[in-house]
Amino acid sequence: MHYHQLNATEMRVIGCLMEKETTTPDQYPLSLNALVNACNQKSNRDPVTQLSEQAVQDALDALDKRGLVTEISGAHSRVSKYQHRFCNTEFSDLQLSPGETAILCLLFVRGAQTPGELRSRSGRLHAFASREEVEAALSALQTKTGGPYVCLLPREPGKREQRYQECFCTDSERSDDVPVALTEKSENTQYTQQLETKVAELEQEVERLNARIQELEKASGL
Repeated sequence: MHYHQLNATEMRVIGCLMEKETTTPDQYPLSLNALVNACNQKSNRDPVTQLSEQAVQDALDALDKRGLVTEISGAHSRVSKYQHRFCNTEFSDLQLSPGETAILCLLFVRGAQTPGELRSRSGRLHAFASREEVEAALSALQTKTGGPYVCLLPREPGKREQRYQECFCTDSERSDDVPVALTEKSENTQYTQQLETKVAELEQEVERLNARIQELEKASGL
């Protein structure tokens, strides 16, 4: 279990703060109004939400109590602004590379995704040179101390690539909630059984053909 768990709203809030810190640093930290707008964006969000200002404020208050968000009051403004302490700060034990940060941010605001999707959607956050670089970052997030911070979901029917999901949110959807290792083991077992059945059928066919050959040889007097 991680040192902190998030519900869906808290995860969206953290993800948006991480995103805006990188993509619009001149507007970061964010006011409550800006954060609500960021959470409810119709682009680059999955699912698209309609969080109220109160819901976002409640999430901020809960995150503040756990040291994951801090409120900043400006000297020239009475509007409070918020920044995250989730990772890569002196207050956080979670220190990530730019690529790892981008991946978690994308998973927080867009849900489970394949390595290909993560690479194609990460441009404003981090420029991955290749798919292999994405997979290396995902592997690092799985093996870091205190992790795993991402997990590989079972392959969806008809899909070539498997999706990765963050491991922080207590509300994350896991339709079959089956460990990948167990799923792969079941698939391998089923495949092995199919091969064994096919081999047995072929052996029976060979025996039948041999018997037929012997009958023909006897009939011909050989």
